[in-house]
Amino acid sequence: MPQYTPPLRDMQFVMNEVLHVPDVLKTLPAHADIDADTVNAVLEEGGKFASEVLFPLNRIGDQQGCQLNPTNHEVKTPDGFKQAFQQFAQGGWTALSCDPAYGGQGLPIVVNQCFYEMLNSANQAWTMYPGLTHGAYECLHAHGSEEQKRMYLPKITSGEWTGTMCLTEAHCGTDLGLLRTKAEPQADGSYKLTGNKIFISAGEHDLVSNIVHLVLARLPDAPAGSKGISLFVVPKFLVHADGSLGARNGIHCGGLEHKMGIHGNATCQMVLEDAVGTLVGQPNKGLAAMFVMMNAARIGVGMQSLGLTEVAYQNALAYAKDRIQSRSLSGVKSPEKAADSILVHPDVRKMLLTAKAYAEGGRALSLYCALLIDQELNHPDEQVRKDAAEMVALLTPIVKAFITDNAWTATSSCLQVFGGHGYISEWGMEQYVRDARINMIYEGTNTIQSLDLLGRKVLGNQGATLKKFGKLIADLVAAESDHEEMAPFIQPLAKLGQQMTQFTGEIGMKALGNADEVGAAAVDYLRVAGHLVFGYFWARMAQVALKQIEQGSKDPFYKSKLQTARFYFAKLFPETASLMQFARAGSEVLMDTDDVFA
Repeated sequence: MPQYTPPLRDMQFVMNEVLHVPDVLKTLPAHADIDADTVNAVLEEGGKFASEVLFPLNRIGDQQGCQLNPTNHEVKTPDGFKQAFQQFAQGGWTALSCDPAYGGQGLPIVVNQCFYEMLNSANQAWTMYPGLTHGAYECLHAHGSEEQKRMYLPKITSGEWTGTMCLTEAHCGTDLGLLRTKAEPQADGSYKLTGNKIFISAGEHDLVSNIVHLVLARLPDAPAGSKGISLFVVPKFLVHADGSLGARNGIHCGGLEHKMGIHGNATCQMVLEDAVGTLVGQPNKGLAAMFVMMNAARIGVGMQSLGLTEVAYQNALAYAKDRIQSRSLSGVKSPEKAADSILVHPDVRKMLLTAKAYAEGGRALSLYCALLIDQELNHPDEQVRKDAAEMVALLTPIVKAFITDNAWTATSSCLQVFGGHGYISEWGMEQYVRDARINMIYEGTNTIQSLDLLGRKVLGNQGATLKKFGKLIADLVAAESDHEEMAPFIQPLAKLGQQMTQFTGEIGMKALGNADEVGAAAVDYLRVAGHLVFGYFWARMAQVALKQIEQGSKDPFYKSKLQTARFYFAKLFPETASLMQFARAGSEVLMDTDDVFA
């Protein structure tokens, strides 16, 4: 049946040998005393929690789902979820990367990222409760008043309370400028909010005593559109000045969505009826404040899919080794058995290697982004902080969209390895496919991410940030140009890096005459950019592995890494050629189709 082993060795490889995380942390005063041994110890214990506590609850959560009591609007989570959250909080895991000023442990984001990958592999639905809470923490930490921070952050940090973000309404998804929820000022400086929200993950549950909702709403005199949105903190229970809980607030769950996956997480329809809230930040500036949480959530969704890719791969590999069926096309491999294992078949290996390559590439990219965030938040040099923030902004839509698209491919391939057993629930694979599918929609669909990347992050600054990433590639290519063993990785990466400049320029010029050209090219463009970024990290991982082998290492880990890198560049990276052809086909064949839809 399903199994999961935390990939600690690969995490250590990426952090210590590829990204040199301990050296980078030494440049950050807040983390200068954190060494590799400390990080390894934390992740080892975190892996035990994920595999021993959360993983056994994954199928239970999928089978039981959440139950709403329509009388009191309370939601019961699946068996074991509440106890696991209590254990999680008591172990200090909620406080891992939070500010020590509010009871946090102050560990780097890069450590938290590794931990959350393991949690997502073990149980994505459960992990969304603390994951969204951490996003609410970050938003209040960045934009909350001193009073709001004092009132809410210690309880959120300790795991006594959780948090949500309440954005979406039935008539508007990504287009938040259309939202209708109203906030009426009160004499005491508070506001009363009235409206309805949908698709609110973890909006109601029984894990903790209070839920802190961050709600987008409009003030009476707010301008139309996204410029008239304000952000409010609205607790489930009102909070007295001494931190104790008061009366139930006017916000409740009016219904649960019945979903194809992540059944263990309560996706709620939230009703606000004169709910008391306080303004976060400045009036009509709520969307900018909420973007702190939204961007964190976008990277978090990428981590959800990374976790699913890893656990699906582990289970498919174990099955392929044990399952015997037919004989190898090139001759019998296990004559002592009635048949060979299906691992001898080229296409089975292709499916497994696809998942492995996407998991390990996604891990390198997401940890790189996490390390950039640590630099953005903590580096003493303002220019370093600025550069790190700029690169994170470029890479965030790639983390969200490319990794989640890849997970859909990978989990589907891993299910295919199981053949008929793949869609039988007891093997667990069909749940990973169902859970993975929603991540392509969450926190802005992947098309929205593609438009953000191409329209805002690339064309919006004439490719300036993309050129900075291109310089990283150029430096790697120059350093390894005379290394023959690196040619299978460096040559295709260098070629795509050169093509990317022309490709981007072509789309930009076409878009000057017709903005639909951006919409027609964006999804394909993001996948090309995703492969460019993955290719860079795969080349760096191959570089380290080759060096270790050339220095005499016999560790099979490095040989495995090289073999996976060769597969990635030979079988997955070439997708970029067809993607660029698709993008260059333009918008006319899409938009000049009115008769089709008549």
